[in-house]
Amino acid sequence: MYIIVDERDLVAGGYASGFDREGVSTAGIDPGEFQEWIGKVSDIDMCAVEAFLIGDCTNRETLPKLIRERSKAPVLCLNDRQSLDETLELFAAGVDDVLRKPVHVREILARVGAISRRALGEQGHVTIGELRVYLDGREPEVKDVPLPLPRRECRILEYLVRNRGRRVTKTQIFNAVYGLFDENVDENVVESHISKLRKKLKHRLGYDPIDSKRYLGYCIERR
Repeated sequence: MYIIVDERDLVAGGYASGFDREGVSTAGIDPGEFQEWIGKVSDIDMCAVEAFLIGDCTNRETLPKLIRERSKAPVLCLNDRQSLDETLELFAAGVDDVLRKPVHVREILARVGAISRRALGEQGHVTIGELRVYLDGREPEVKDVPLPLPRRECRILEYLVRNRGRRVTKTQIFNAVYGLFDENVDENVVESHISKLRKKLKHRLGYDPIDSKRYLGYCIERR
């Protein structure tokens, strides 16, 4: 899930629609409410945030420090105009990248992926046995053959491999895939997505790599 901080609802909504088409959930937060939100949001909910996008707002140079106190997720700023001084100030404030608008959401996703790979030491994909999962939106592969998946199932698989080695709960998966503020979808939909995903993986791999334990959550394993 991406958090978009911008004073203009129309701009935040436009980017939210673009990300939704790419299967990425977003939440737009007014700058005036953001400082209160980031101080109170739970650690579990914070872990669902993959990146922060800061658009037009006053005193935005102060926001990266607040974010860094709670999260290691990439922080990107979106500029309406080209200004070297402003760009340098934002980098000095701790942002990871500054983009000139208009910018396509796919470029934002690619830049966030590159920042995350550098931070995590990833090579752009994770290989678990004969399963290869890309972290840039490409289809996963089994035995070097693409495995087409609906976007929600693909996002869940990516989330599981990003968190390999530890269990994640249904709520954590839901927040990462659907967002923290989507009250129109029941989080039990995660069970349905994972059930379908497991069947497809088992059919192609010959075994089910997703282990689940009641009350503890899910993890992905190598056979």
